[in-house]
Amino acid sequence: MSDTSSRDQSRDNAMSVAAISHERPQSDDNVWTRRLVLFLRVMAVLAVAKGLYHWAQVTGFVGGEDDAFEYQPMAWQTATVYFAVIELVAAVGLWLATPWGAVVWLTTVVSMAVIELMFPAIYGGSLLVVAIEALLLTAYLALAWMAARERPP
Repeated sequence: MSDTSSRDQSRDNAMSVAAISHERPQSDDNVWTRRLVLFLRVMAVLAVAKGLYHWAQVTGFVGGEDDAFEYQPMAWQTATVYFAVIELVAAVGLWLATPWGAVVWLTTVVSMAVIELMFPAIYGGSLLVVAIEALLLTAYLALAWMAARERPP
């Protein structure tokens, strides 16, 4: 009985070591999908940073007394609270690589571009911000298109 249990134990140990040391074969079948997910994760980290920055503006952790949230115009306050909430929601969806996360993130990108271009009095109308947002949007669309091409219909 003891001989059988020792053989079973050694076999179990061998199987557990084999499971740990076994490397998954890397397939190049989903290279664009993996790149897309990596891009979405990077965008999630940036969205968290932007969302926390907006919350820092709301709570007064950044800026001086003259730049306090309550002394800003109503349009600035509204936009800041909007981005403080939606950026963090987008970050969760992007990190999970869900379709709704990409939609919420695209909403934030378009919203920021519209605010910068159409309402320059709110955040200053920076064309650099619009260019960066457009570049990120283009990168996402290109990666999503390439990832969709590698999946069979």
